[in-house]
Amino acid sequence: MNLNDVNEGIHKYKNRKRIGRGTGSGLGKTSGRGHKGQRSRAGHSQHPTFQGGAMPMIRRVAKRGFFNKFAPIVGEVNVADLERRFDAGAEVTPASLKEQSLANYRYDVLKVLGDGEITKAMTVSAHKFSKSAKEKIEKAGGKCVVLETAKPVVKNKMGSKKAAQAAGK
Repeated sequence: MNLNDVNEGIHKYKNRKRIGRGTGSGLGKTSGRGHKGQRSRAGHSQHPTFQGGAMPMIRRVAKRGFFNKFAPIVGEVNVADLERRFDAGAEVTPASLKEQSLANYRYDVLKVLGDGEITKAMTVSAHKFSKSAKEKIEKAGGKCVVLETAKPVVKNKMGSKKAAQAAGK
């Protein structure tokens, strides 16, 4: 093999198949669909998980767990991150955390967790605090401010009459 043979037969752009252009095109008569059968007909469509009539793999595999689409998304920040990124006496808010790229993603509730140590006194504002995080911040001389959470609206699946009865009206 020579170096000038390496790229032989490799083309950057490949010509598309021009089907249904007569027998001389190499894909004439049946246009690459073969003879008879489901896939040879016009309008053929098949479910993506169809496996020849056998029980599809998606239905054979066990389903585990649960996902609650109404649960609030919790943003997490550790005490060690606050120690590393903020100075003593700093005002830590969700906006300042976003500026420091600590919580620059979408969340409904911000929670401060107690992983690591903190020695600087600072005022930390968040929706929730873990027990250990609150103890560490207050031990360092700081203050924990709990922010109001916007309660998610959960639609009641009961009819209006039943919903009123359930509410005790």
